[in-house]
Amino acid sequence: MLSGVQRSYSAGVKRVDDRYAFPGARDASFVNSLKLTMPEDYAPIPIYRVMDRDGYVLNEQEDPQLSQEVVEKMFRDMLLLSTMDKILYESQRQGRISFYMTNFGEEASHIGSAAALEMRDVIYGQYREAGVLVWRGFRIDQFVDQCYGNDDDLGRGKQMPVHYGSKELNFVTISSPLSTQIPQAVGAAYALKRKPNNDACVVCYFGEGAASEGDAHAAFNFAATLECPVIFFCRNNGFAISTPSNEQYRGDGIAGRGPMGYGIATVRVDGTDVFAVYNAMKRAREYVLRENKPVVLEALAYRVSHHSTSDDSTAYRSAEEIEMWNTLEHPISKLKSYMVHKGWFNEKEETEFVSGVRKQVLKQIAISEKKLKPNWREMFEGVYADMPKHLLEQQRELEQHVEAHKQHYPLKSFKQ
Repeated sequence: MLSGVQRSYSAGVKRVDDRYAFPGARDASFVNSLKLTMPEDYAPIPIYRVMDRDGYVLNEQEDPQLSQEVVEKMFRDMLLLSTMDKILYESQRQGRISFYMTNFGEEASHIGSAAALEMRDVIYGQYREAGVLVWRGFRIDQFVDQCYGNDDDLGRGKQMPVHYGSKELNFVTISSPLSTQIPQAVGAAYALKRKPNNDACVVCYFGEGAASEGDAHAAFNFAATLECPVIFFCRNNGFAISTPSNEQYRGDGIAGRGPMGYGIATVRVDGTDVFAVYNAMKRAREYVLRENKPVVLEALAYRVSHHSTSDDSTAYRSAEEIEMWNTLEHPISKLKSYMVHKGWFNEKEETEFVSGVRKQVLKQIAISEKKLKPNWREMFEGVYADMPKHLLEQQRELEQHVEAHKQHYPLKSFKQ
C-alpha cells in the first residue's frame, strides 16, 4: 500500500472561508494554542514484507503467486550475481582490475524490482544495481569486458569498472558522482509524460547516502511539482560509503521525506524480501503511469560487503554484526527457504548452476584480460557529433606527445 504517515494531532479550528487560505499551505487548519510539531509526533512509516526470515508467507493475500519458472529465474539470477561478485572482487584483489563493488545482501532489491518492470521502462542506476542488468539479460561477457575496459566494452573503456550501461536494455550508463542521475531521471520522466499514449516510466536507483546530496532534494521537488512518472528507488543499506545511517540523517529514513516533505506517495519495504520488493514496485509502476506522479520506494537492507574494494567496513562495524545479517536475513537464503517449502528447490541443480557460473566467469576473465584496449584516440570522441576545434587540438598534441615518448606507453595493448 502506498501511504503517508499518521499524525498524532488532528483537532484544529477549521477555516470559515477557503477563499482566505494561505497559498503556501492551503490544506492546513488553524489552532489557537501554540505547539512545536516534533519528529516524534509522527509514526514511522511501516516496513512492508511478504516473507519472514524462514521463507514463510505471512499473509497469503500478499503472495504475488509467481510461477515456478519466474521464482526459479529470480533465484538463479541472485545466485549468478553473488557468484560473479565473489570472483570479480578477487580479481581486483589480485590486481587484474582497478576497482570493484559487490552487491552482497541487496540481491533481492535488484531482482524483485527488475522483475516488476517492463523492458521499455528506463533505468537510471547508481553503481550497486548490477542485478537489474542480470534480470534484463546483460551477459557475463558484457560484465567482465566492462570491468576490464577492453575493446568489446560497450563503454569503450571510458568508465571505471562496474559503471555499466546498455542502450539495448534501457539502462543509462552509470556515472561516479553521487546523485547526478536523480534530476536527470526526473527530466527523462517528464519527457515520457509528454509523449502521447505513454506506457513507460523511469526508475531511479540511489542509496541513502546519495539522498543527502542537493541533487536529490531538487529532483524530488521537480518530480512532485511537475508530476512526473518516476519511481525513486532508495536502497537504504544502512552505511552509505562508510557513514552509518544514524549519522547520515535524523528523520524517518528516506521514505519519511516523501509524503510530508514533498507530497509524494511513498512505500517502505523489506529489501531482503524479493516478493515484497516485487509487489511494491509493481504497485508503484501502476500508480505513476495512472496518475503521472512520482513514488518514493525505500528498500531497507544491510550491506553485507565492504562499500567497495577501497573500503574496510570492519573499521565502522563489527564482524559479528555482518555475520548475523549474512545468515539470518539474507535475501538468497530467504528465497531458497520459500522454494523448499513449495517443493521447488533442488540442491544438486543449485550446486551445478553455481559451478557452471563460476567456470563461465573465470573463463571470460581469461578471455577479457587478453583483449586489446580501444584505440586511445577514442577518449576525445563520443560527446560531440562533430569534434570541436579545441578537442582536435588536444588530440593532435597528445598524438605528438605519444609519438615522441612511445617507449614509455604500452601501445601494443591498444587497438591502432
